[in-house]
This record gives sequence, C-alpha cells and structure tokens, in this order.
Amino acid sequence: MKNFSHLLIKEIKELLNKQLIISLVFILLIFNFIGNITRTEMKKAMAKQKIAVLDLDRSEISRNIIGALNLARFIIEEKTGDKEKVVAEVRNSNLDLLVVIPAGFGQLASSFQPAEVETYSFLKGISISGRTKSEMVKALLTSTNEYLSNEFLKKKIPDLDPTLLKAPIKSREFVVVRDKQAEGSTGLVIGALTAQNFILPIILLYIVIWSTQMVITAIAMEKQNKTLETLLTVPISRGSIVAAKMLSSGLVGLLVAGIYMLGFRNFFSFSNEDISSALGGATPILKQLGLTISTQGYVLFGMSLFLTILCALALATVLGVLAEDYRTAQSLSMPIVFIVMVPYFISLFADLYTMSLPAKILVLAIPFSHPFFAMQNIMFGHLNLLWFGIVYNFLFVVIMLWWTARIFSTDRVLTMKLKWRKKKVVL
Repeated sequence: MKNFSHLLIKEIKELLNKQLIISLVFILLIFNFIGNITRTEMKKAMAKQKIAVLDLDRSEISRNIIGALNLARFIIEEKTGDKEKVVAEVRNSNLDLLVVIPAGFGQLASSFQPAEVETYSFLKGISISGRTKSEMVKALLTSTNEYLSNEFLKKKIPDLDPTLLKAPIKSREFVVVRDKQAEGSTGLVIGALTAQNFILPIILLYIVIWSTQMVITAIAMEKQNKTLETLLTVPISRGSIVAAKMLSSGLVGLLVAGIYMLGFRNFFSFSNEDISSALGGATPILKQLGLTISTQGYVLFGMSLFLTILCALALATVLGVLAEDYRTAQSLSMPIVFIVMVPYFISLFADLYTMSLPAKILVLAIPFSHPFFAMQNIMFGHLNLLWFGIVYNFLFVVIMLWWTARIFSTDRVLTMKLKWRKKKVVL
C-alpha cells in the first residue's frame, strides 16, 4: 500500500505540472475578465438609455407616448425640423435609436384608424443595449395599443370589462412533478432549467476529452522515452501501476472540472435579482416543484462524473499502450471523442425518457451517457436510473482495469501497436 501511495503521488505530480497549473490559473482569470465585461454591459443595458424623438404631430396622444418613454427609463432628446435632416443628424451622432411620430398621428389614433410610429435603429455594432432599446419601444407601443383599444371599448360598451371582451377564455396552467404541483407555465420551467444547466454538458464533454488525451499522451511519451520499461521493473504489481495511473488522472480530471465550474460560475455570476429576472420569475415555481439540487444530489453527481472519467481513462490507457509515440497518440483519442459526442448531442436536443426502447438501451450502454442525464435524474427523482449508471460505470471500470492489468502483466505493453497496411511501391 505504501508503494502504491508513492506511485500515485508520483503520477499526480507528473500530471500537475507547471504548464497545467499556469493554464488553469489563466483560464480562471480569462473567465473572470469576460464575466466582468458581461456584467458591465448588462448594467449598461438596464440603465437609462438615451434616444432621439421627433414629434411632428404635437397632439395629446403623441405627448403621452413621449411621457411613457420617459417613464420607461429613456432619456429623451427631442428633435425638431425636417424628418430627413433629423435622420441624417442622428446617424452622425452617438445616438442609435430615433422615434418619429408623424403629423396626423393623434387624429388617426383617436378616431381608431391605423396610425404609424416610425423607429430608426442605427446599428453601429452588436450589443445588448442596442437590442434592448428597440424591444422596449415595441413593448411600449403594444401597451399603448392595448390602452387605446380598452378606452374605445369602454365608450362603446360601458357595462363590460374590455379585457373580458377581448379574451373571454382564461387559461390556468399547472406543472406536476411527482407528488408536487405548482401553478405556472411548462415552457417557463423547462426554459429555466435549461438556462441553469446548459453549460454542464459542455464542461463534461471537455473534461472527458481532456482526461483521455492526457492519459494517452502520458503513456505514449513513457513508451517513446523508454521510461515505461523502467517503471515496469519497480517491485509493485502491474495492477497497482494501472490503478495509480487511472486514479491520479481521475483526481486531476475532477480538479480541472471543479476549476472550470468555478470559472463558469464567475463568468455567469449575476445577482439574485438578475437571475430571477432572467428566469422570468420561475425560481419560486422550481422550489415548489422540488426541482433543486441538494448536497446529497451533488455528491451523487460527483460520483457519476468521477466514474465516467475513470471509464474514459480505462479506455485511454489501452489506447495509450497502442500508441508508438506522441504523434500517433493524438489521433488515438478520436474514437473516444466520437463516442462522447453521441450522449452530448442527445442531452442537448432529445429526451432520454421519450426515446424508443432500443435507442434508450443503446444510449445507456455508452458509459459516458450517464453523467449527462444525472442532473435530470436527481431533480425528477429517477434515482433508480441514476444508481444504475453508477453501478454500470463501476463494473465497466473494474472490467477494464482487470483487462488493462493483464496487458501490463506481459511484454505486450511494450510491443503492442497499431499496424496499418502499407501499399507497396513498385519502381
């Protein structure tokens, strides 16, 4: 056991080299820098925006629209003169939105005839604030239309509520998860869960691919530098050598996964008010439905992730033995990459529980599939499927460890390599 711990520490030290530590620190700094810029732009978009308004009508309704723009957190810069000249003036200024209320607008609107408001968006780049201004003006005009139509209906039919007259059928939507129920939109709940968990599959995909390449490259370099032969002469069992390589790579993989999650957390770190606003007020509904992750859930997810990393490393160890040098090691990681891509895309675009039985069996047979669906299994109470994935991956690791130990127990670990048929060249 003492020799195994020394070997494990030795493998971890080789993997946690100076280059890896510097790159991880650099990644954290980059995510934090991008997150600060994003938060700054979001605050700019939520702050008061300056727009230009040209009121050619000067009616009571047009002045009410300008007043509503003021209440909608806009700083109004009113323009006068010919429309074409004003458009040219705003185009050459630092303003990027012009609202034009044409002459006769108030008379048409008051007589309930089609009246138009023109908006000119001057695109000088792609930013959040530019889109926000245009959308807020559209929302304001929609609410103005609603107000004018309600006033018209009140005058024509004073005994009826205009809202009931225009929408006599009301809808109440309830979402049920297991034994819990909450009133709310299904689309809102699904959208909130997707917004919260959309980055997780990307992290899983990267960690599995990165861990695989790390092991294949390490073994290939040991073969190329003849250090693997020296390691095999150490008085320790070949199974312990394999286990130390896989365990050290798995622990470093978990460390990298944690650092990436921390980086993405800094990247997407907004205040509670911002998150609640972004989720459209779905947070209370998620709590009522129990769609939150407890400490126990995160522990189970960590187990599933760690075993999946070990599955990838077990396959990578065998592929690393087949590599002759560093150059061939890079191409040998592609089979695992292709296998990991299958559950990755399925988790993004398909629902595992509505798939046909053969397709579901095929997906669950891939050991990398289970952590992609682990969070869903935890939130929706599919713990049997979660534990099946943990046990399945554990057995897969044990079998692969036994097979790899057998390879390492013979000289095949030094002689195995891929042989490609070469065409004979006749001169």
